[in-house]
Amino acid sequence: MPTIRSLWHKRKSIVVAWLLSYSAVLFVPILISLVIYGQASGALKSEIHRANDSLLKQMRYTIDNQMDLMKRLSMEMTWNEKVRQLMYTNMPAKEMPFGAYEVAKALRFYKTSYATIDEFYVVWNEGASVLRPGSIRDMRTAFRTVHATGAMTFEQWSQAVGQRGGSRFAVLPHLYAKPAQSSIAYIAPLPNDLSGRGTGTVVVMADAARFLGAIESISGFSGGLLLILNEDNNILLQSRPDAPELATFMDGSQVKLASPRTGESELFYIESDVSDLKYALILPTALYWEKAEYVRRFTYVSMLISVIGAGILTWFFMRRNYSPIQELIRLLGGRSAGPEREDGNELRMIQRAIVHARSEKDEIASQLQKHQHALRSNMINRLLKGRPDTPVPYEEAFRSFRMTVLSDDYAVLLFVLENEAELDAKLPGIDVSERRRLIPFIIANVVEELAGRFGHAGYMAEADEMLVCLVNLRPDAVDASADLSSIAAEAQSFLRRYEMELTISLGGVHSGLAGIAEAYREAVDAMEYKMVLGKKGIIAYENIRVSPAGGGQTGYYYPLAVEQQLINFIKVGDLGQASAYMDEITSRNFGQPYLSLTLARCLLFNLVGTMVKAVNELGEAGGGPLADDPRWMDRILACDTIQEMREELQALLQDVCAFAEAKRAANVSQERDDTLRDLTAQVVCYIENNYTDANLNVNGIGDVFDLKGSYLSRLFKNQTGEGLLDYIHKTRIAKAKAMIRAKRESITEISRMVGYNDAATFIRVFKKYEGVTPGKYKEIY
Repeated sequence: MPTIRSLWHKRKSIVVAWLLSYSAVLFVPILISLVIYGQASGALKSEIHRANDSLLKQMRYTIDNQMDLMKRLSMEMTWNEKVRQLMYTNMPAKEMPFGAYEVAKALRFYKTSYATIDEFYVVWNEGASVLRPGSIRDMRTAFRTVHATGAMTFEQWSQAVGQRGGSRFAVLPHLYAKPAQSSIAYIAPLPNDLSGRGTGTVVVMADAARFLGAIESISGFSGGLLLILNEDNNILLQSRPDAPELATFMDGSQVKLASPRTGESELFYIESDVSDLKYALILPTALYWEKAEYVRRFTYVSMLISVIGAGILTWFFMRRNYSPIQELIRLLGGRSAGPEREDGNELRMIQRAIVHARSEKDEIASQLQKHQHALRSNMINRLLKGRPDTPVPYEEAFRSFRMTVLSDDYAVLLFVLENEAELDAKLPGIDVSERRRLIPFIIANVVEELAGRFGHAGYMAEADEMLVCLVNLRPDAVDASADLSSIAAEAQSFLRRYEMELTISLGGVHSGLAGIAEAYREAVDAMEYKMVLGKKGIIAYENIRVSPAGGGQTGYYYPLAVEQQLINFIKVGDLGQASAYMDEITSRNFGQPYLSLTLARCLLFNLVGTMVKAVNELGEAGGGPLADDPRWMDRILACDTIQEMREELQALLQDVCAFAEAKRAANVSQERDDTLRDLTAQVVCYIENNYTDANLNVNGIGDVFDLKGSYLSRLFKNQTGEGLLDYIHKTRIAKAKAMIRAKRESITEISRMVGYNDAATFIRVFKKYEGVTPGKYKEIY
């Protein structure tokens, strides 16, 4: 017993496997015996079921004939012409008794045709009568005549025959039925009349004795219980009342057909071919299963003896062969004790130890790889931020991270993904963290491979929410800047095919590890200029940096006179002139990429202030288009680039000019506008023809047009947005600018040619309107 207990504790050991292997020879005949026993039992059971099915089919044939006869009689009565006339024709009330009498008379003919039908009648709802063959009775009299056995009350019978719905079989008491005074009735409601009311019911009855007689006449039926069930599995008729074996198959008032065997009895059933009825047969198991039980007990005893004998022999030989393995396990000592207790199988313990060792090795390698990537990124970040202090020399760190050093020259490329939100929406089913790692992984692989194609070494990292590529240039690079631009262009073009829109900036080339931080700073400065130059482009630091000789730009071009001119255009609602003027201002300032970002923002907000001033000068302070759209400033502040801000400004300018035009049109009649435009055109033509005259002035022009000079100037300003004297000066300055660009005459000669006797006056006026002196303008152009 102690040995058996020890083996049980080691039930997962190799001992069990050997035990099964040694017992296989004895188990084979046992398995064959089980198969033979199963086949024999199956055959015996099949024959028994076949005999029962034959019995049930014979019974079904006998009873279905009677049921079919009842349904046929019910159908003939339903479609009887006399019945239909009584039920569905609107005959006068005095004729209805005669119609009912005709129906009762017609029903007598069915008595001879259906001799096996014991009772049938028609329930007439409107007449509250029962029509039997040859007689008409009221409902209560008919009930007392046919059904008053005490098994059912009048109300229950009225409910049974008056229930609407489909045709059905039911058990009804029958006063003249022997010996049980009960019948199986087929109750078929007549169709409703045109108003939807019930007309009546046809009831056809056959005494239970007829069915019981048919059951007893079936050959081979002995000792069983026969049931006739309706569609709800309720019992209509049973061969033996109060049969005890029926109780185990009952579920309330229903018979459980899903349990073919319960206790010491088995149930077989078959469905009717002519109705919804079912015929069930309950037989005691002892009637046919005695020999099968004997075979089964004999088989089990023989198998038990075989198993006991096999176990004794197998344990003996297994004990002898297991001793070497037991000694081997004992040599493993405490290391194997834990796994042996967990599993109990020696071979699995060894396998688990090997797999565990290999998984530890793979995990260590994976962790080292992850740490190596993180450490490499950290090292690159320290170099980019100008913190090269590290306990490990960088030459050794580069070798550890497998970073090849080609030369002492380095450059930095920055990448910003502009449509990350759109890409996230196009990658459903991927975890957010995985998605954030996937896109940088793709960009890093593409950029590092392109750097390798040009013979340089590229190493990607993340810094300040941007992707950084540290490029170590090859020593024989002739034009490193061109190579960097080509790498950026090819990467941008290739990734655009996968709907990645990138803005790329390039720093300069610097020597030594200390120069990496300078290259990174230059790339960051270049990336900031995407506000001026726009997104999705390539920005090189050498294209936006300020030369030391130039000294940078300390302001922007937007003098007060120009602002006043723009206000005048806006006030008169001239969108074309105002838009052209604003484009000229922005182009003149942003045409030089070294304009600082701060000055660029100041200029744009100065333009916004100009529009606010124009609206206020129209007399709409606190109102107008700026008040109608309170979020206009938020949209401008939300712009990431100068181009986007310019587009918002143009849209705002359009609204403001439309507002000014509408206000001006509301205050000035069309006829006066036509006259003023004609007068303005004449004045402009006169100035164009006489601008060289040094004596040309406002009063002189007023005398020409028979108007006071100040009044003419005011009319001209209302029409064009600028005063008459300003227009004279602007015309002369425009002619002078054309002469200066031709570079044929001197400044003094040009001033005299455009109507200025004094060169100093010309220079002062020129600087007022152009922001620079004529000499400086000549140097520029």
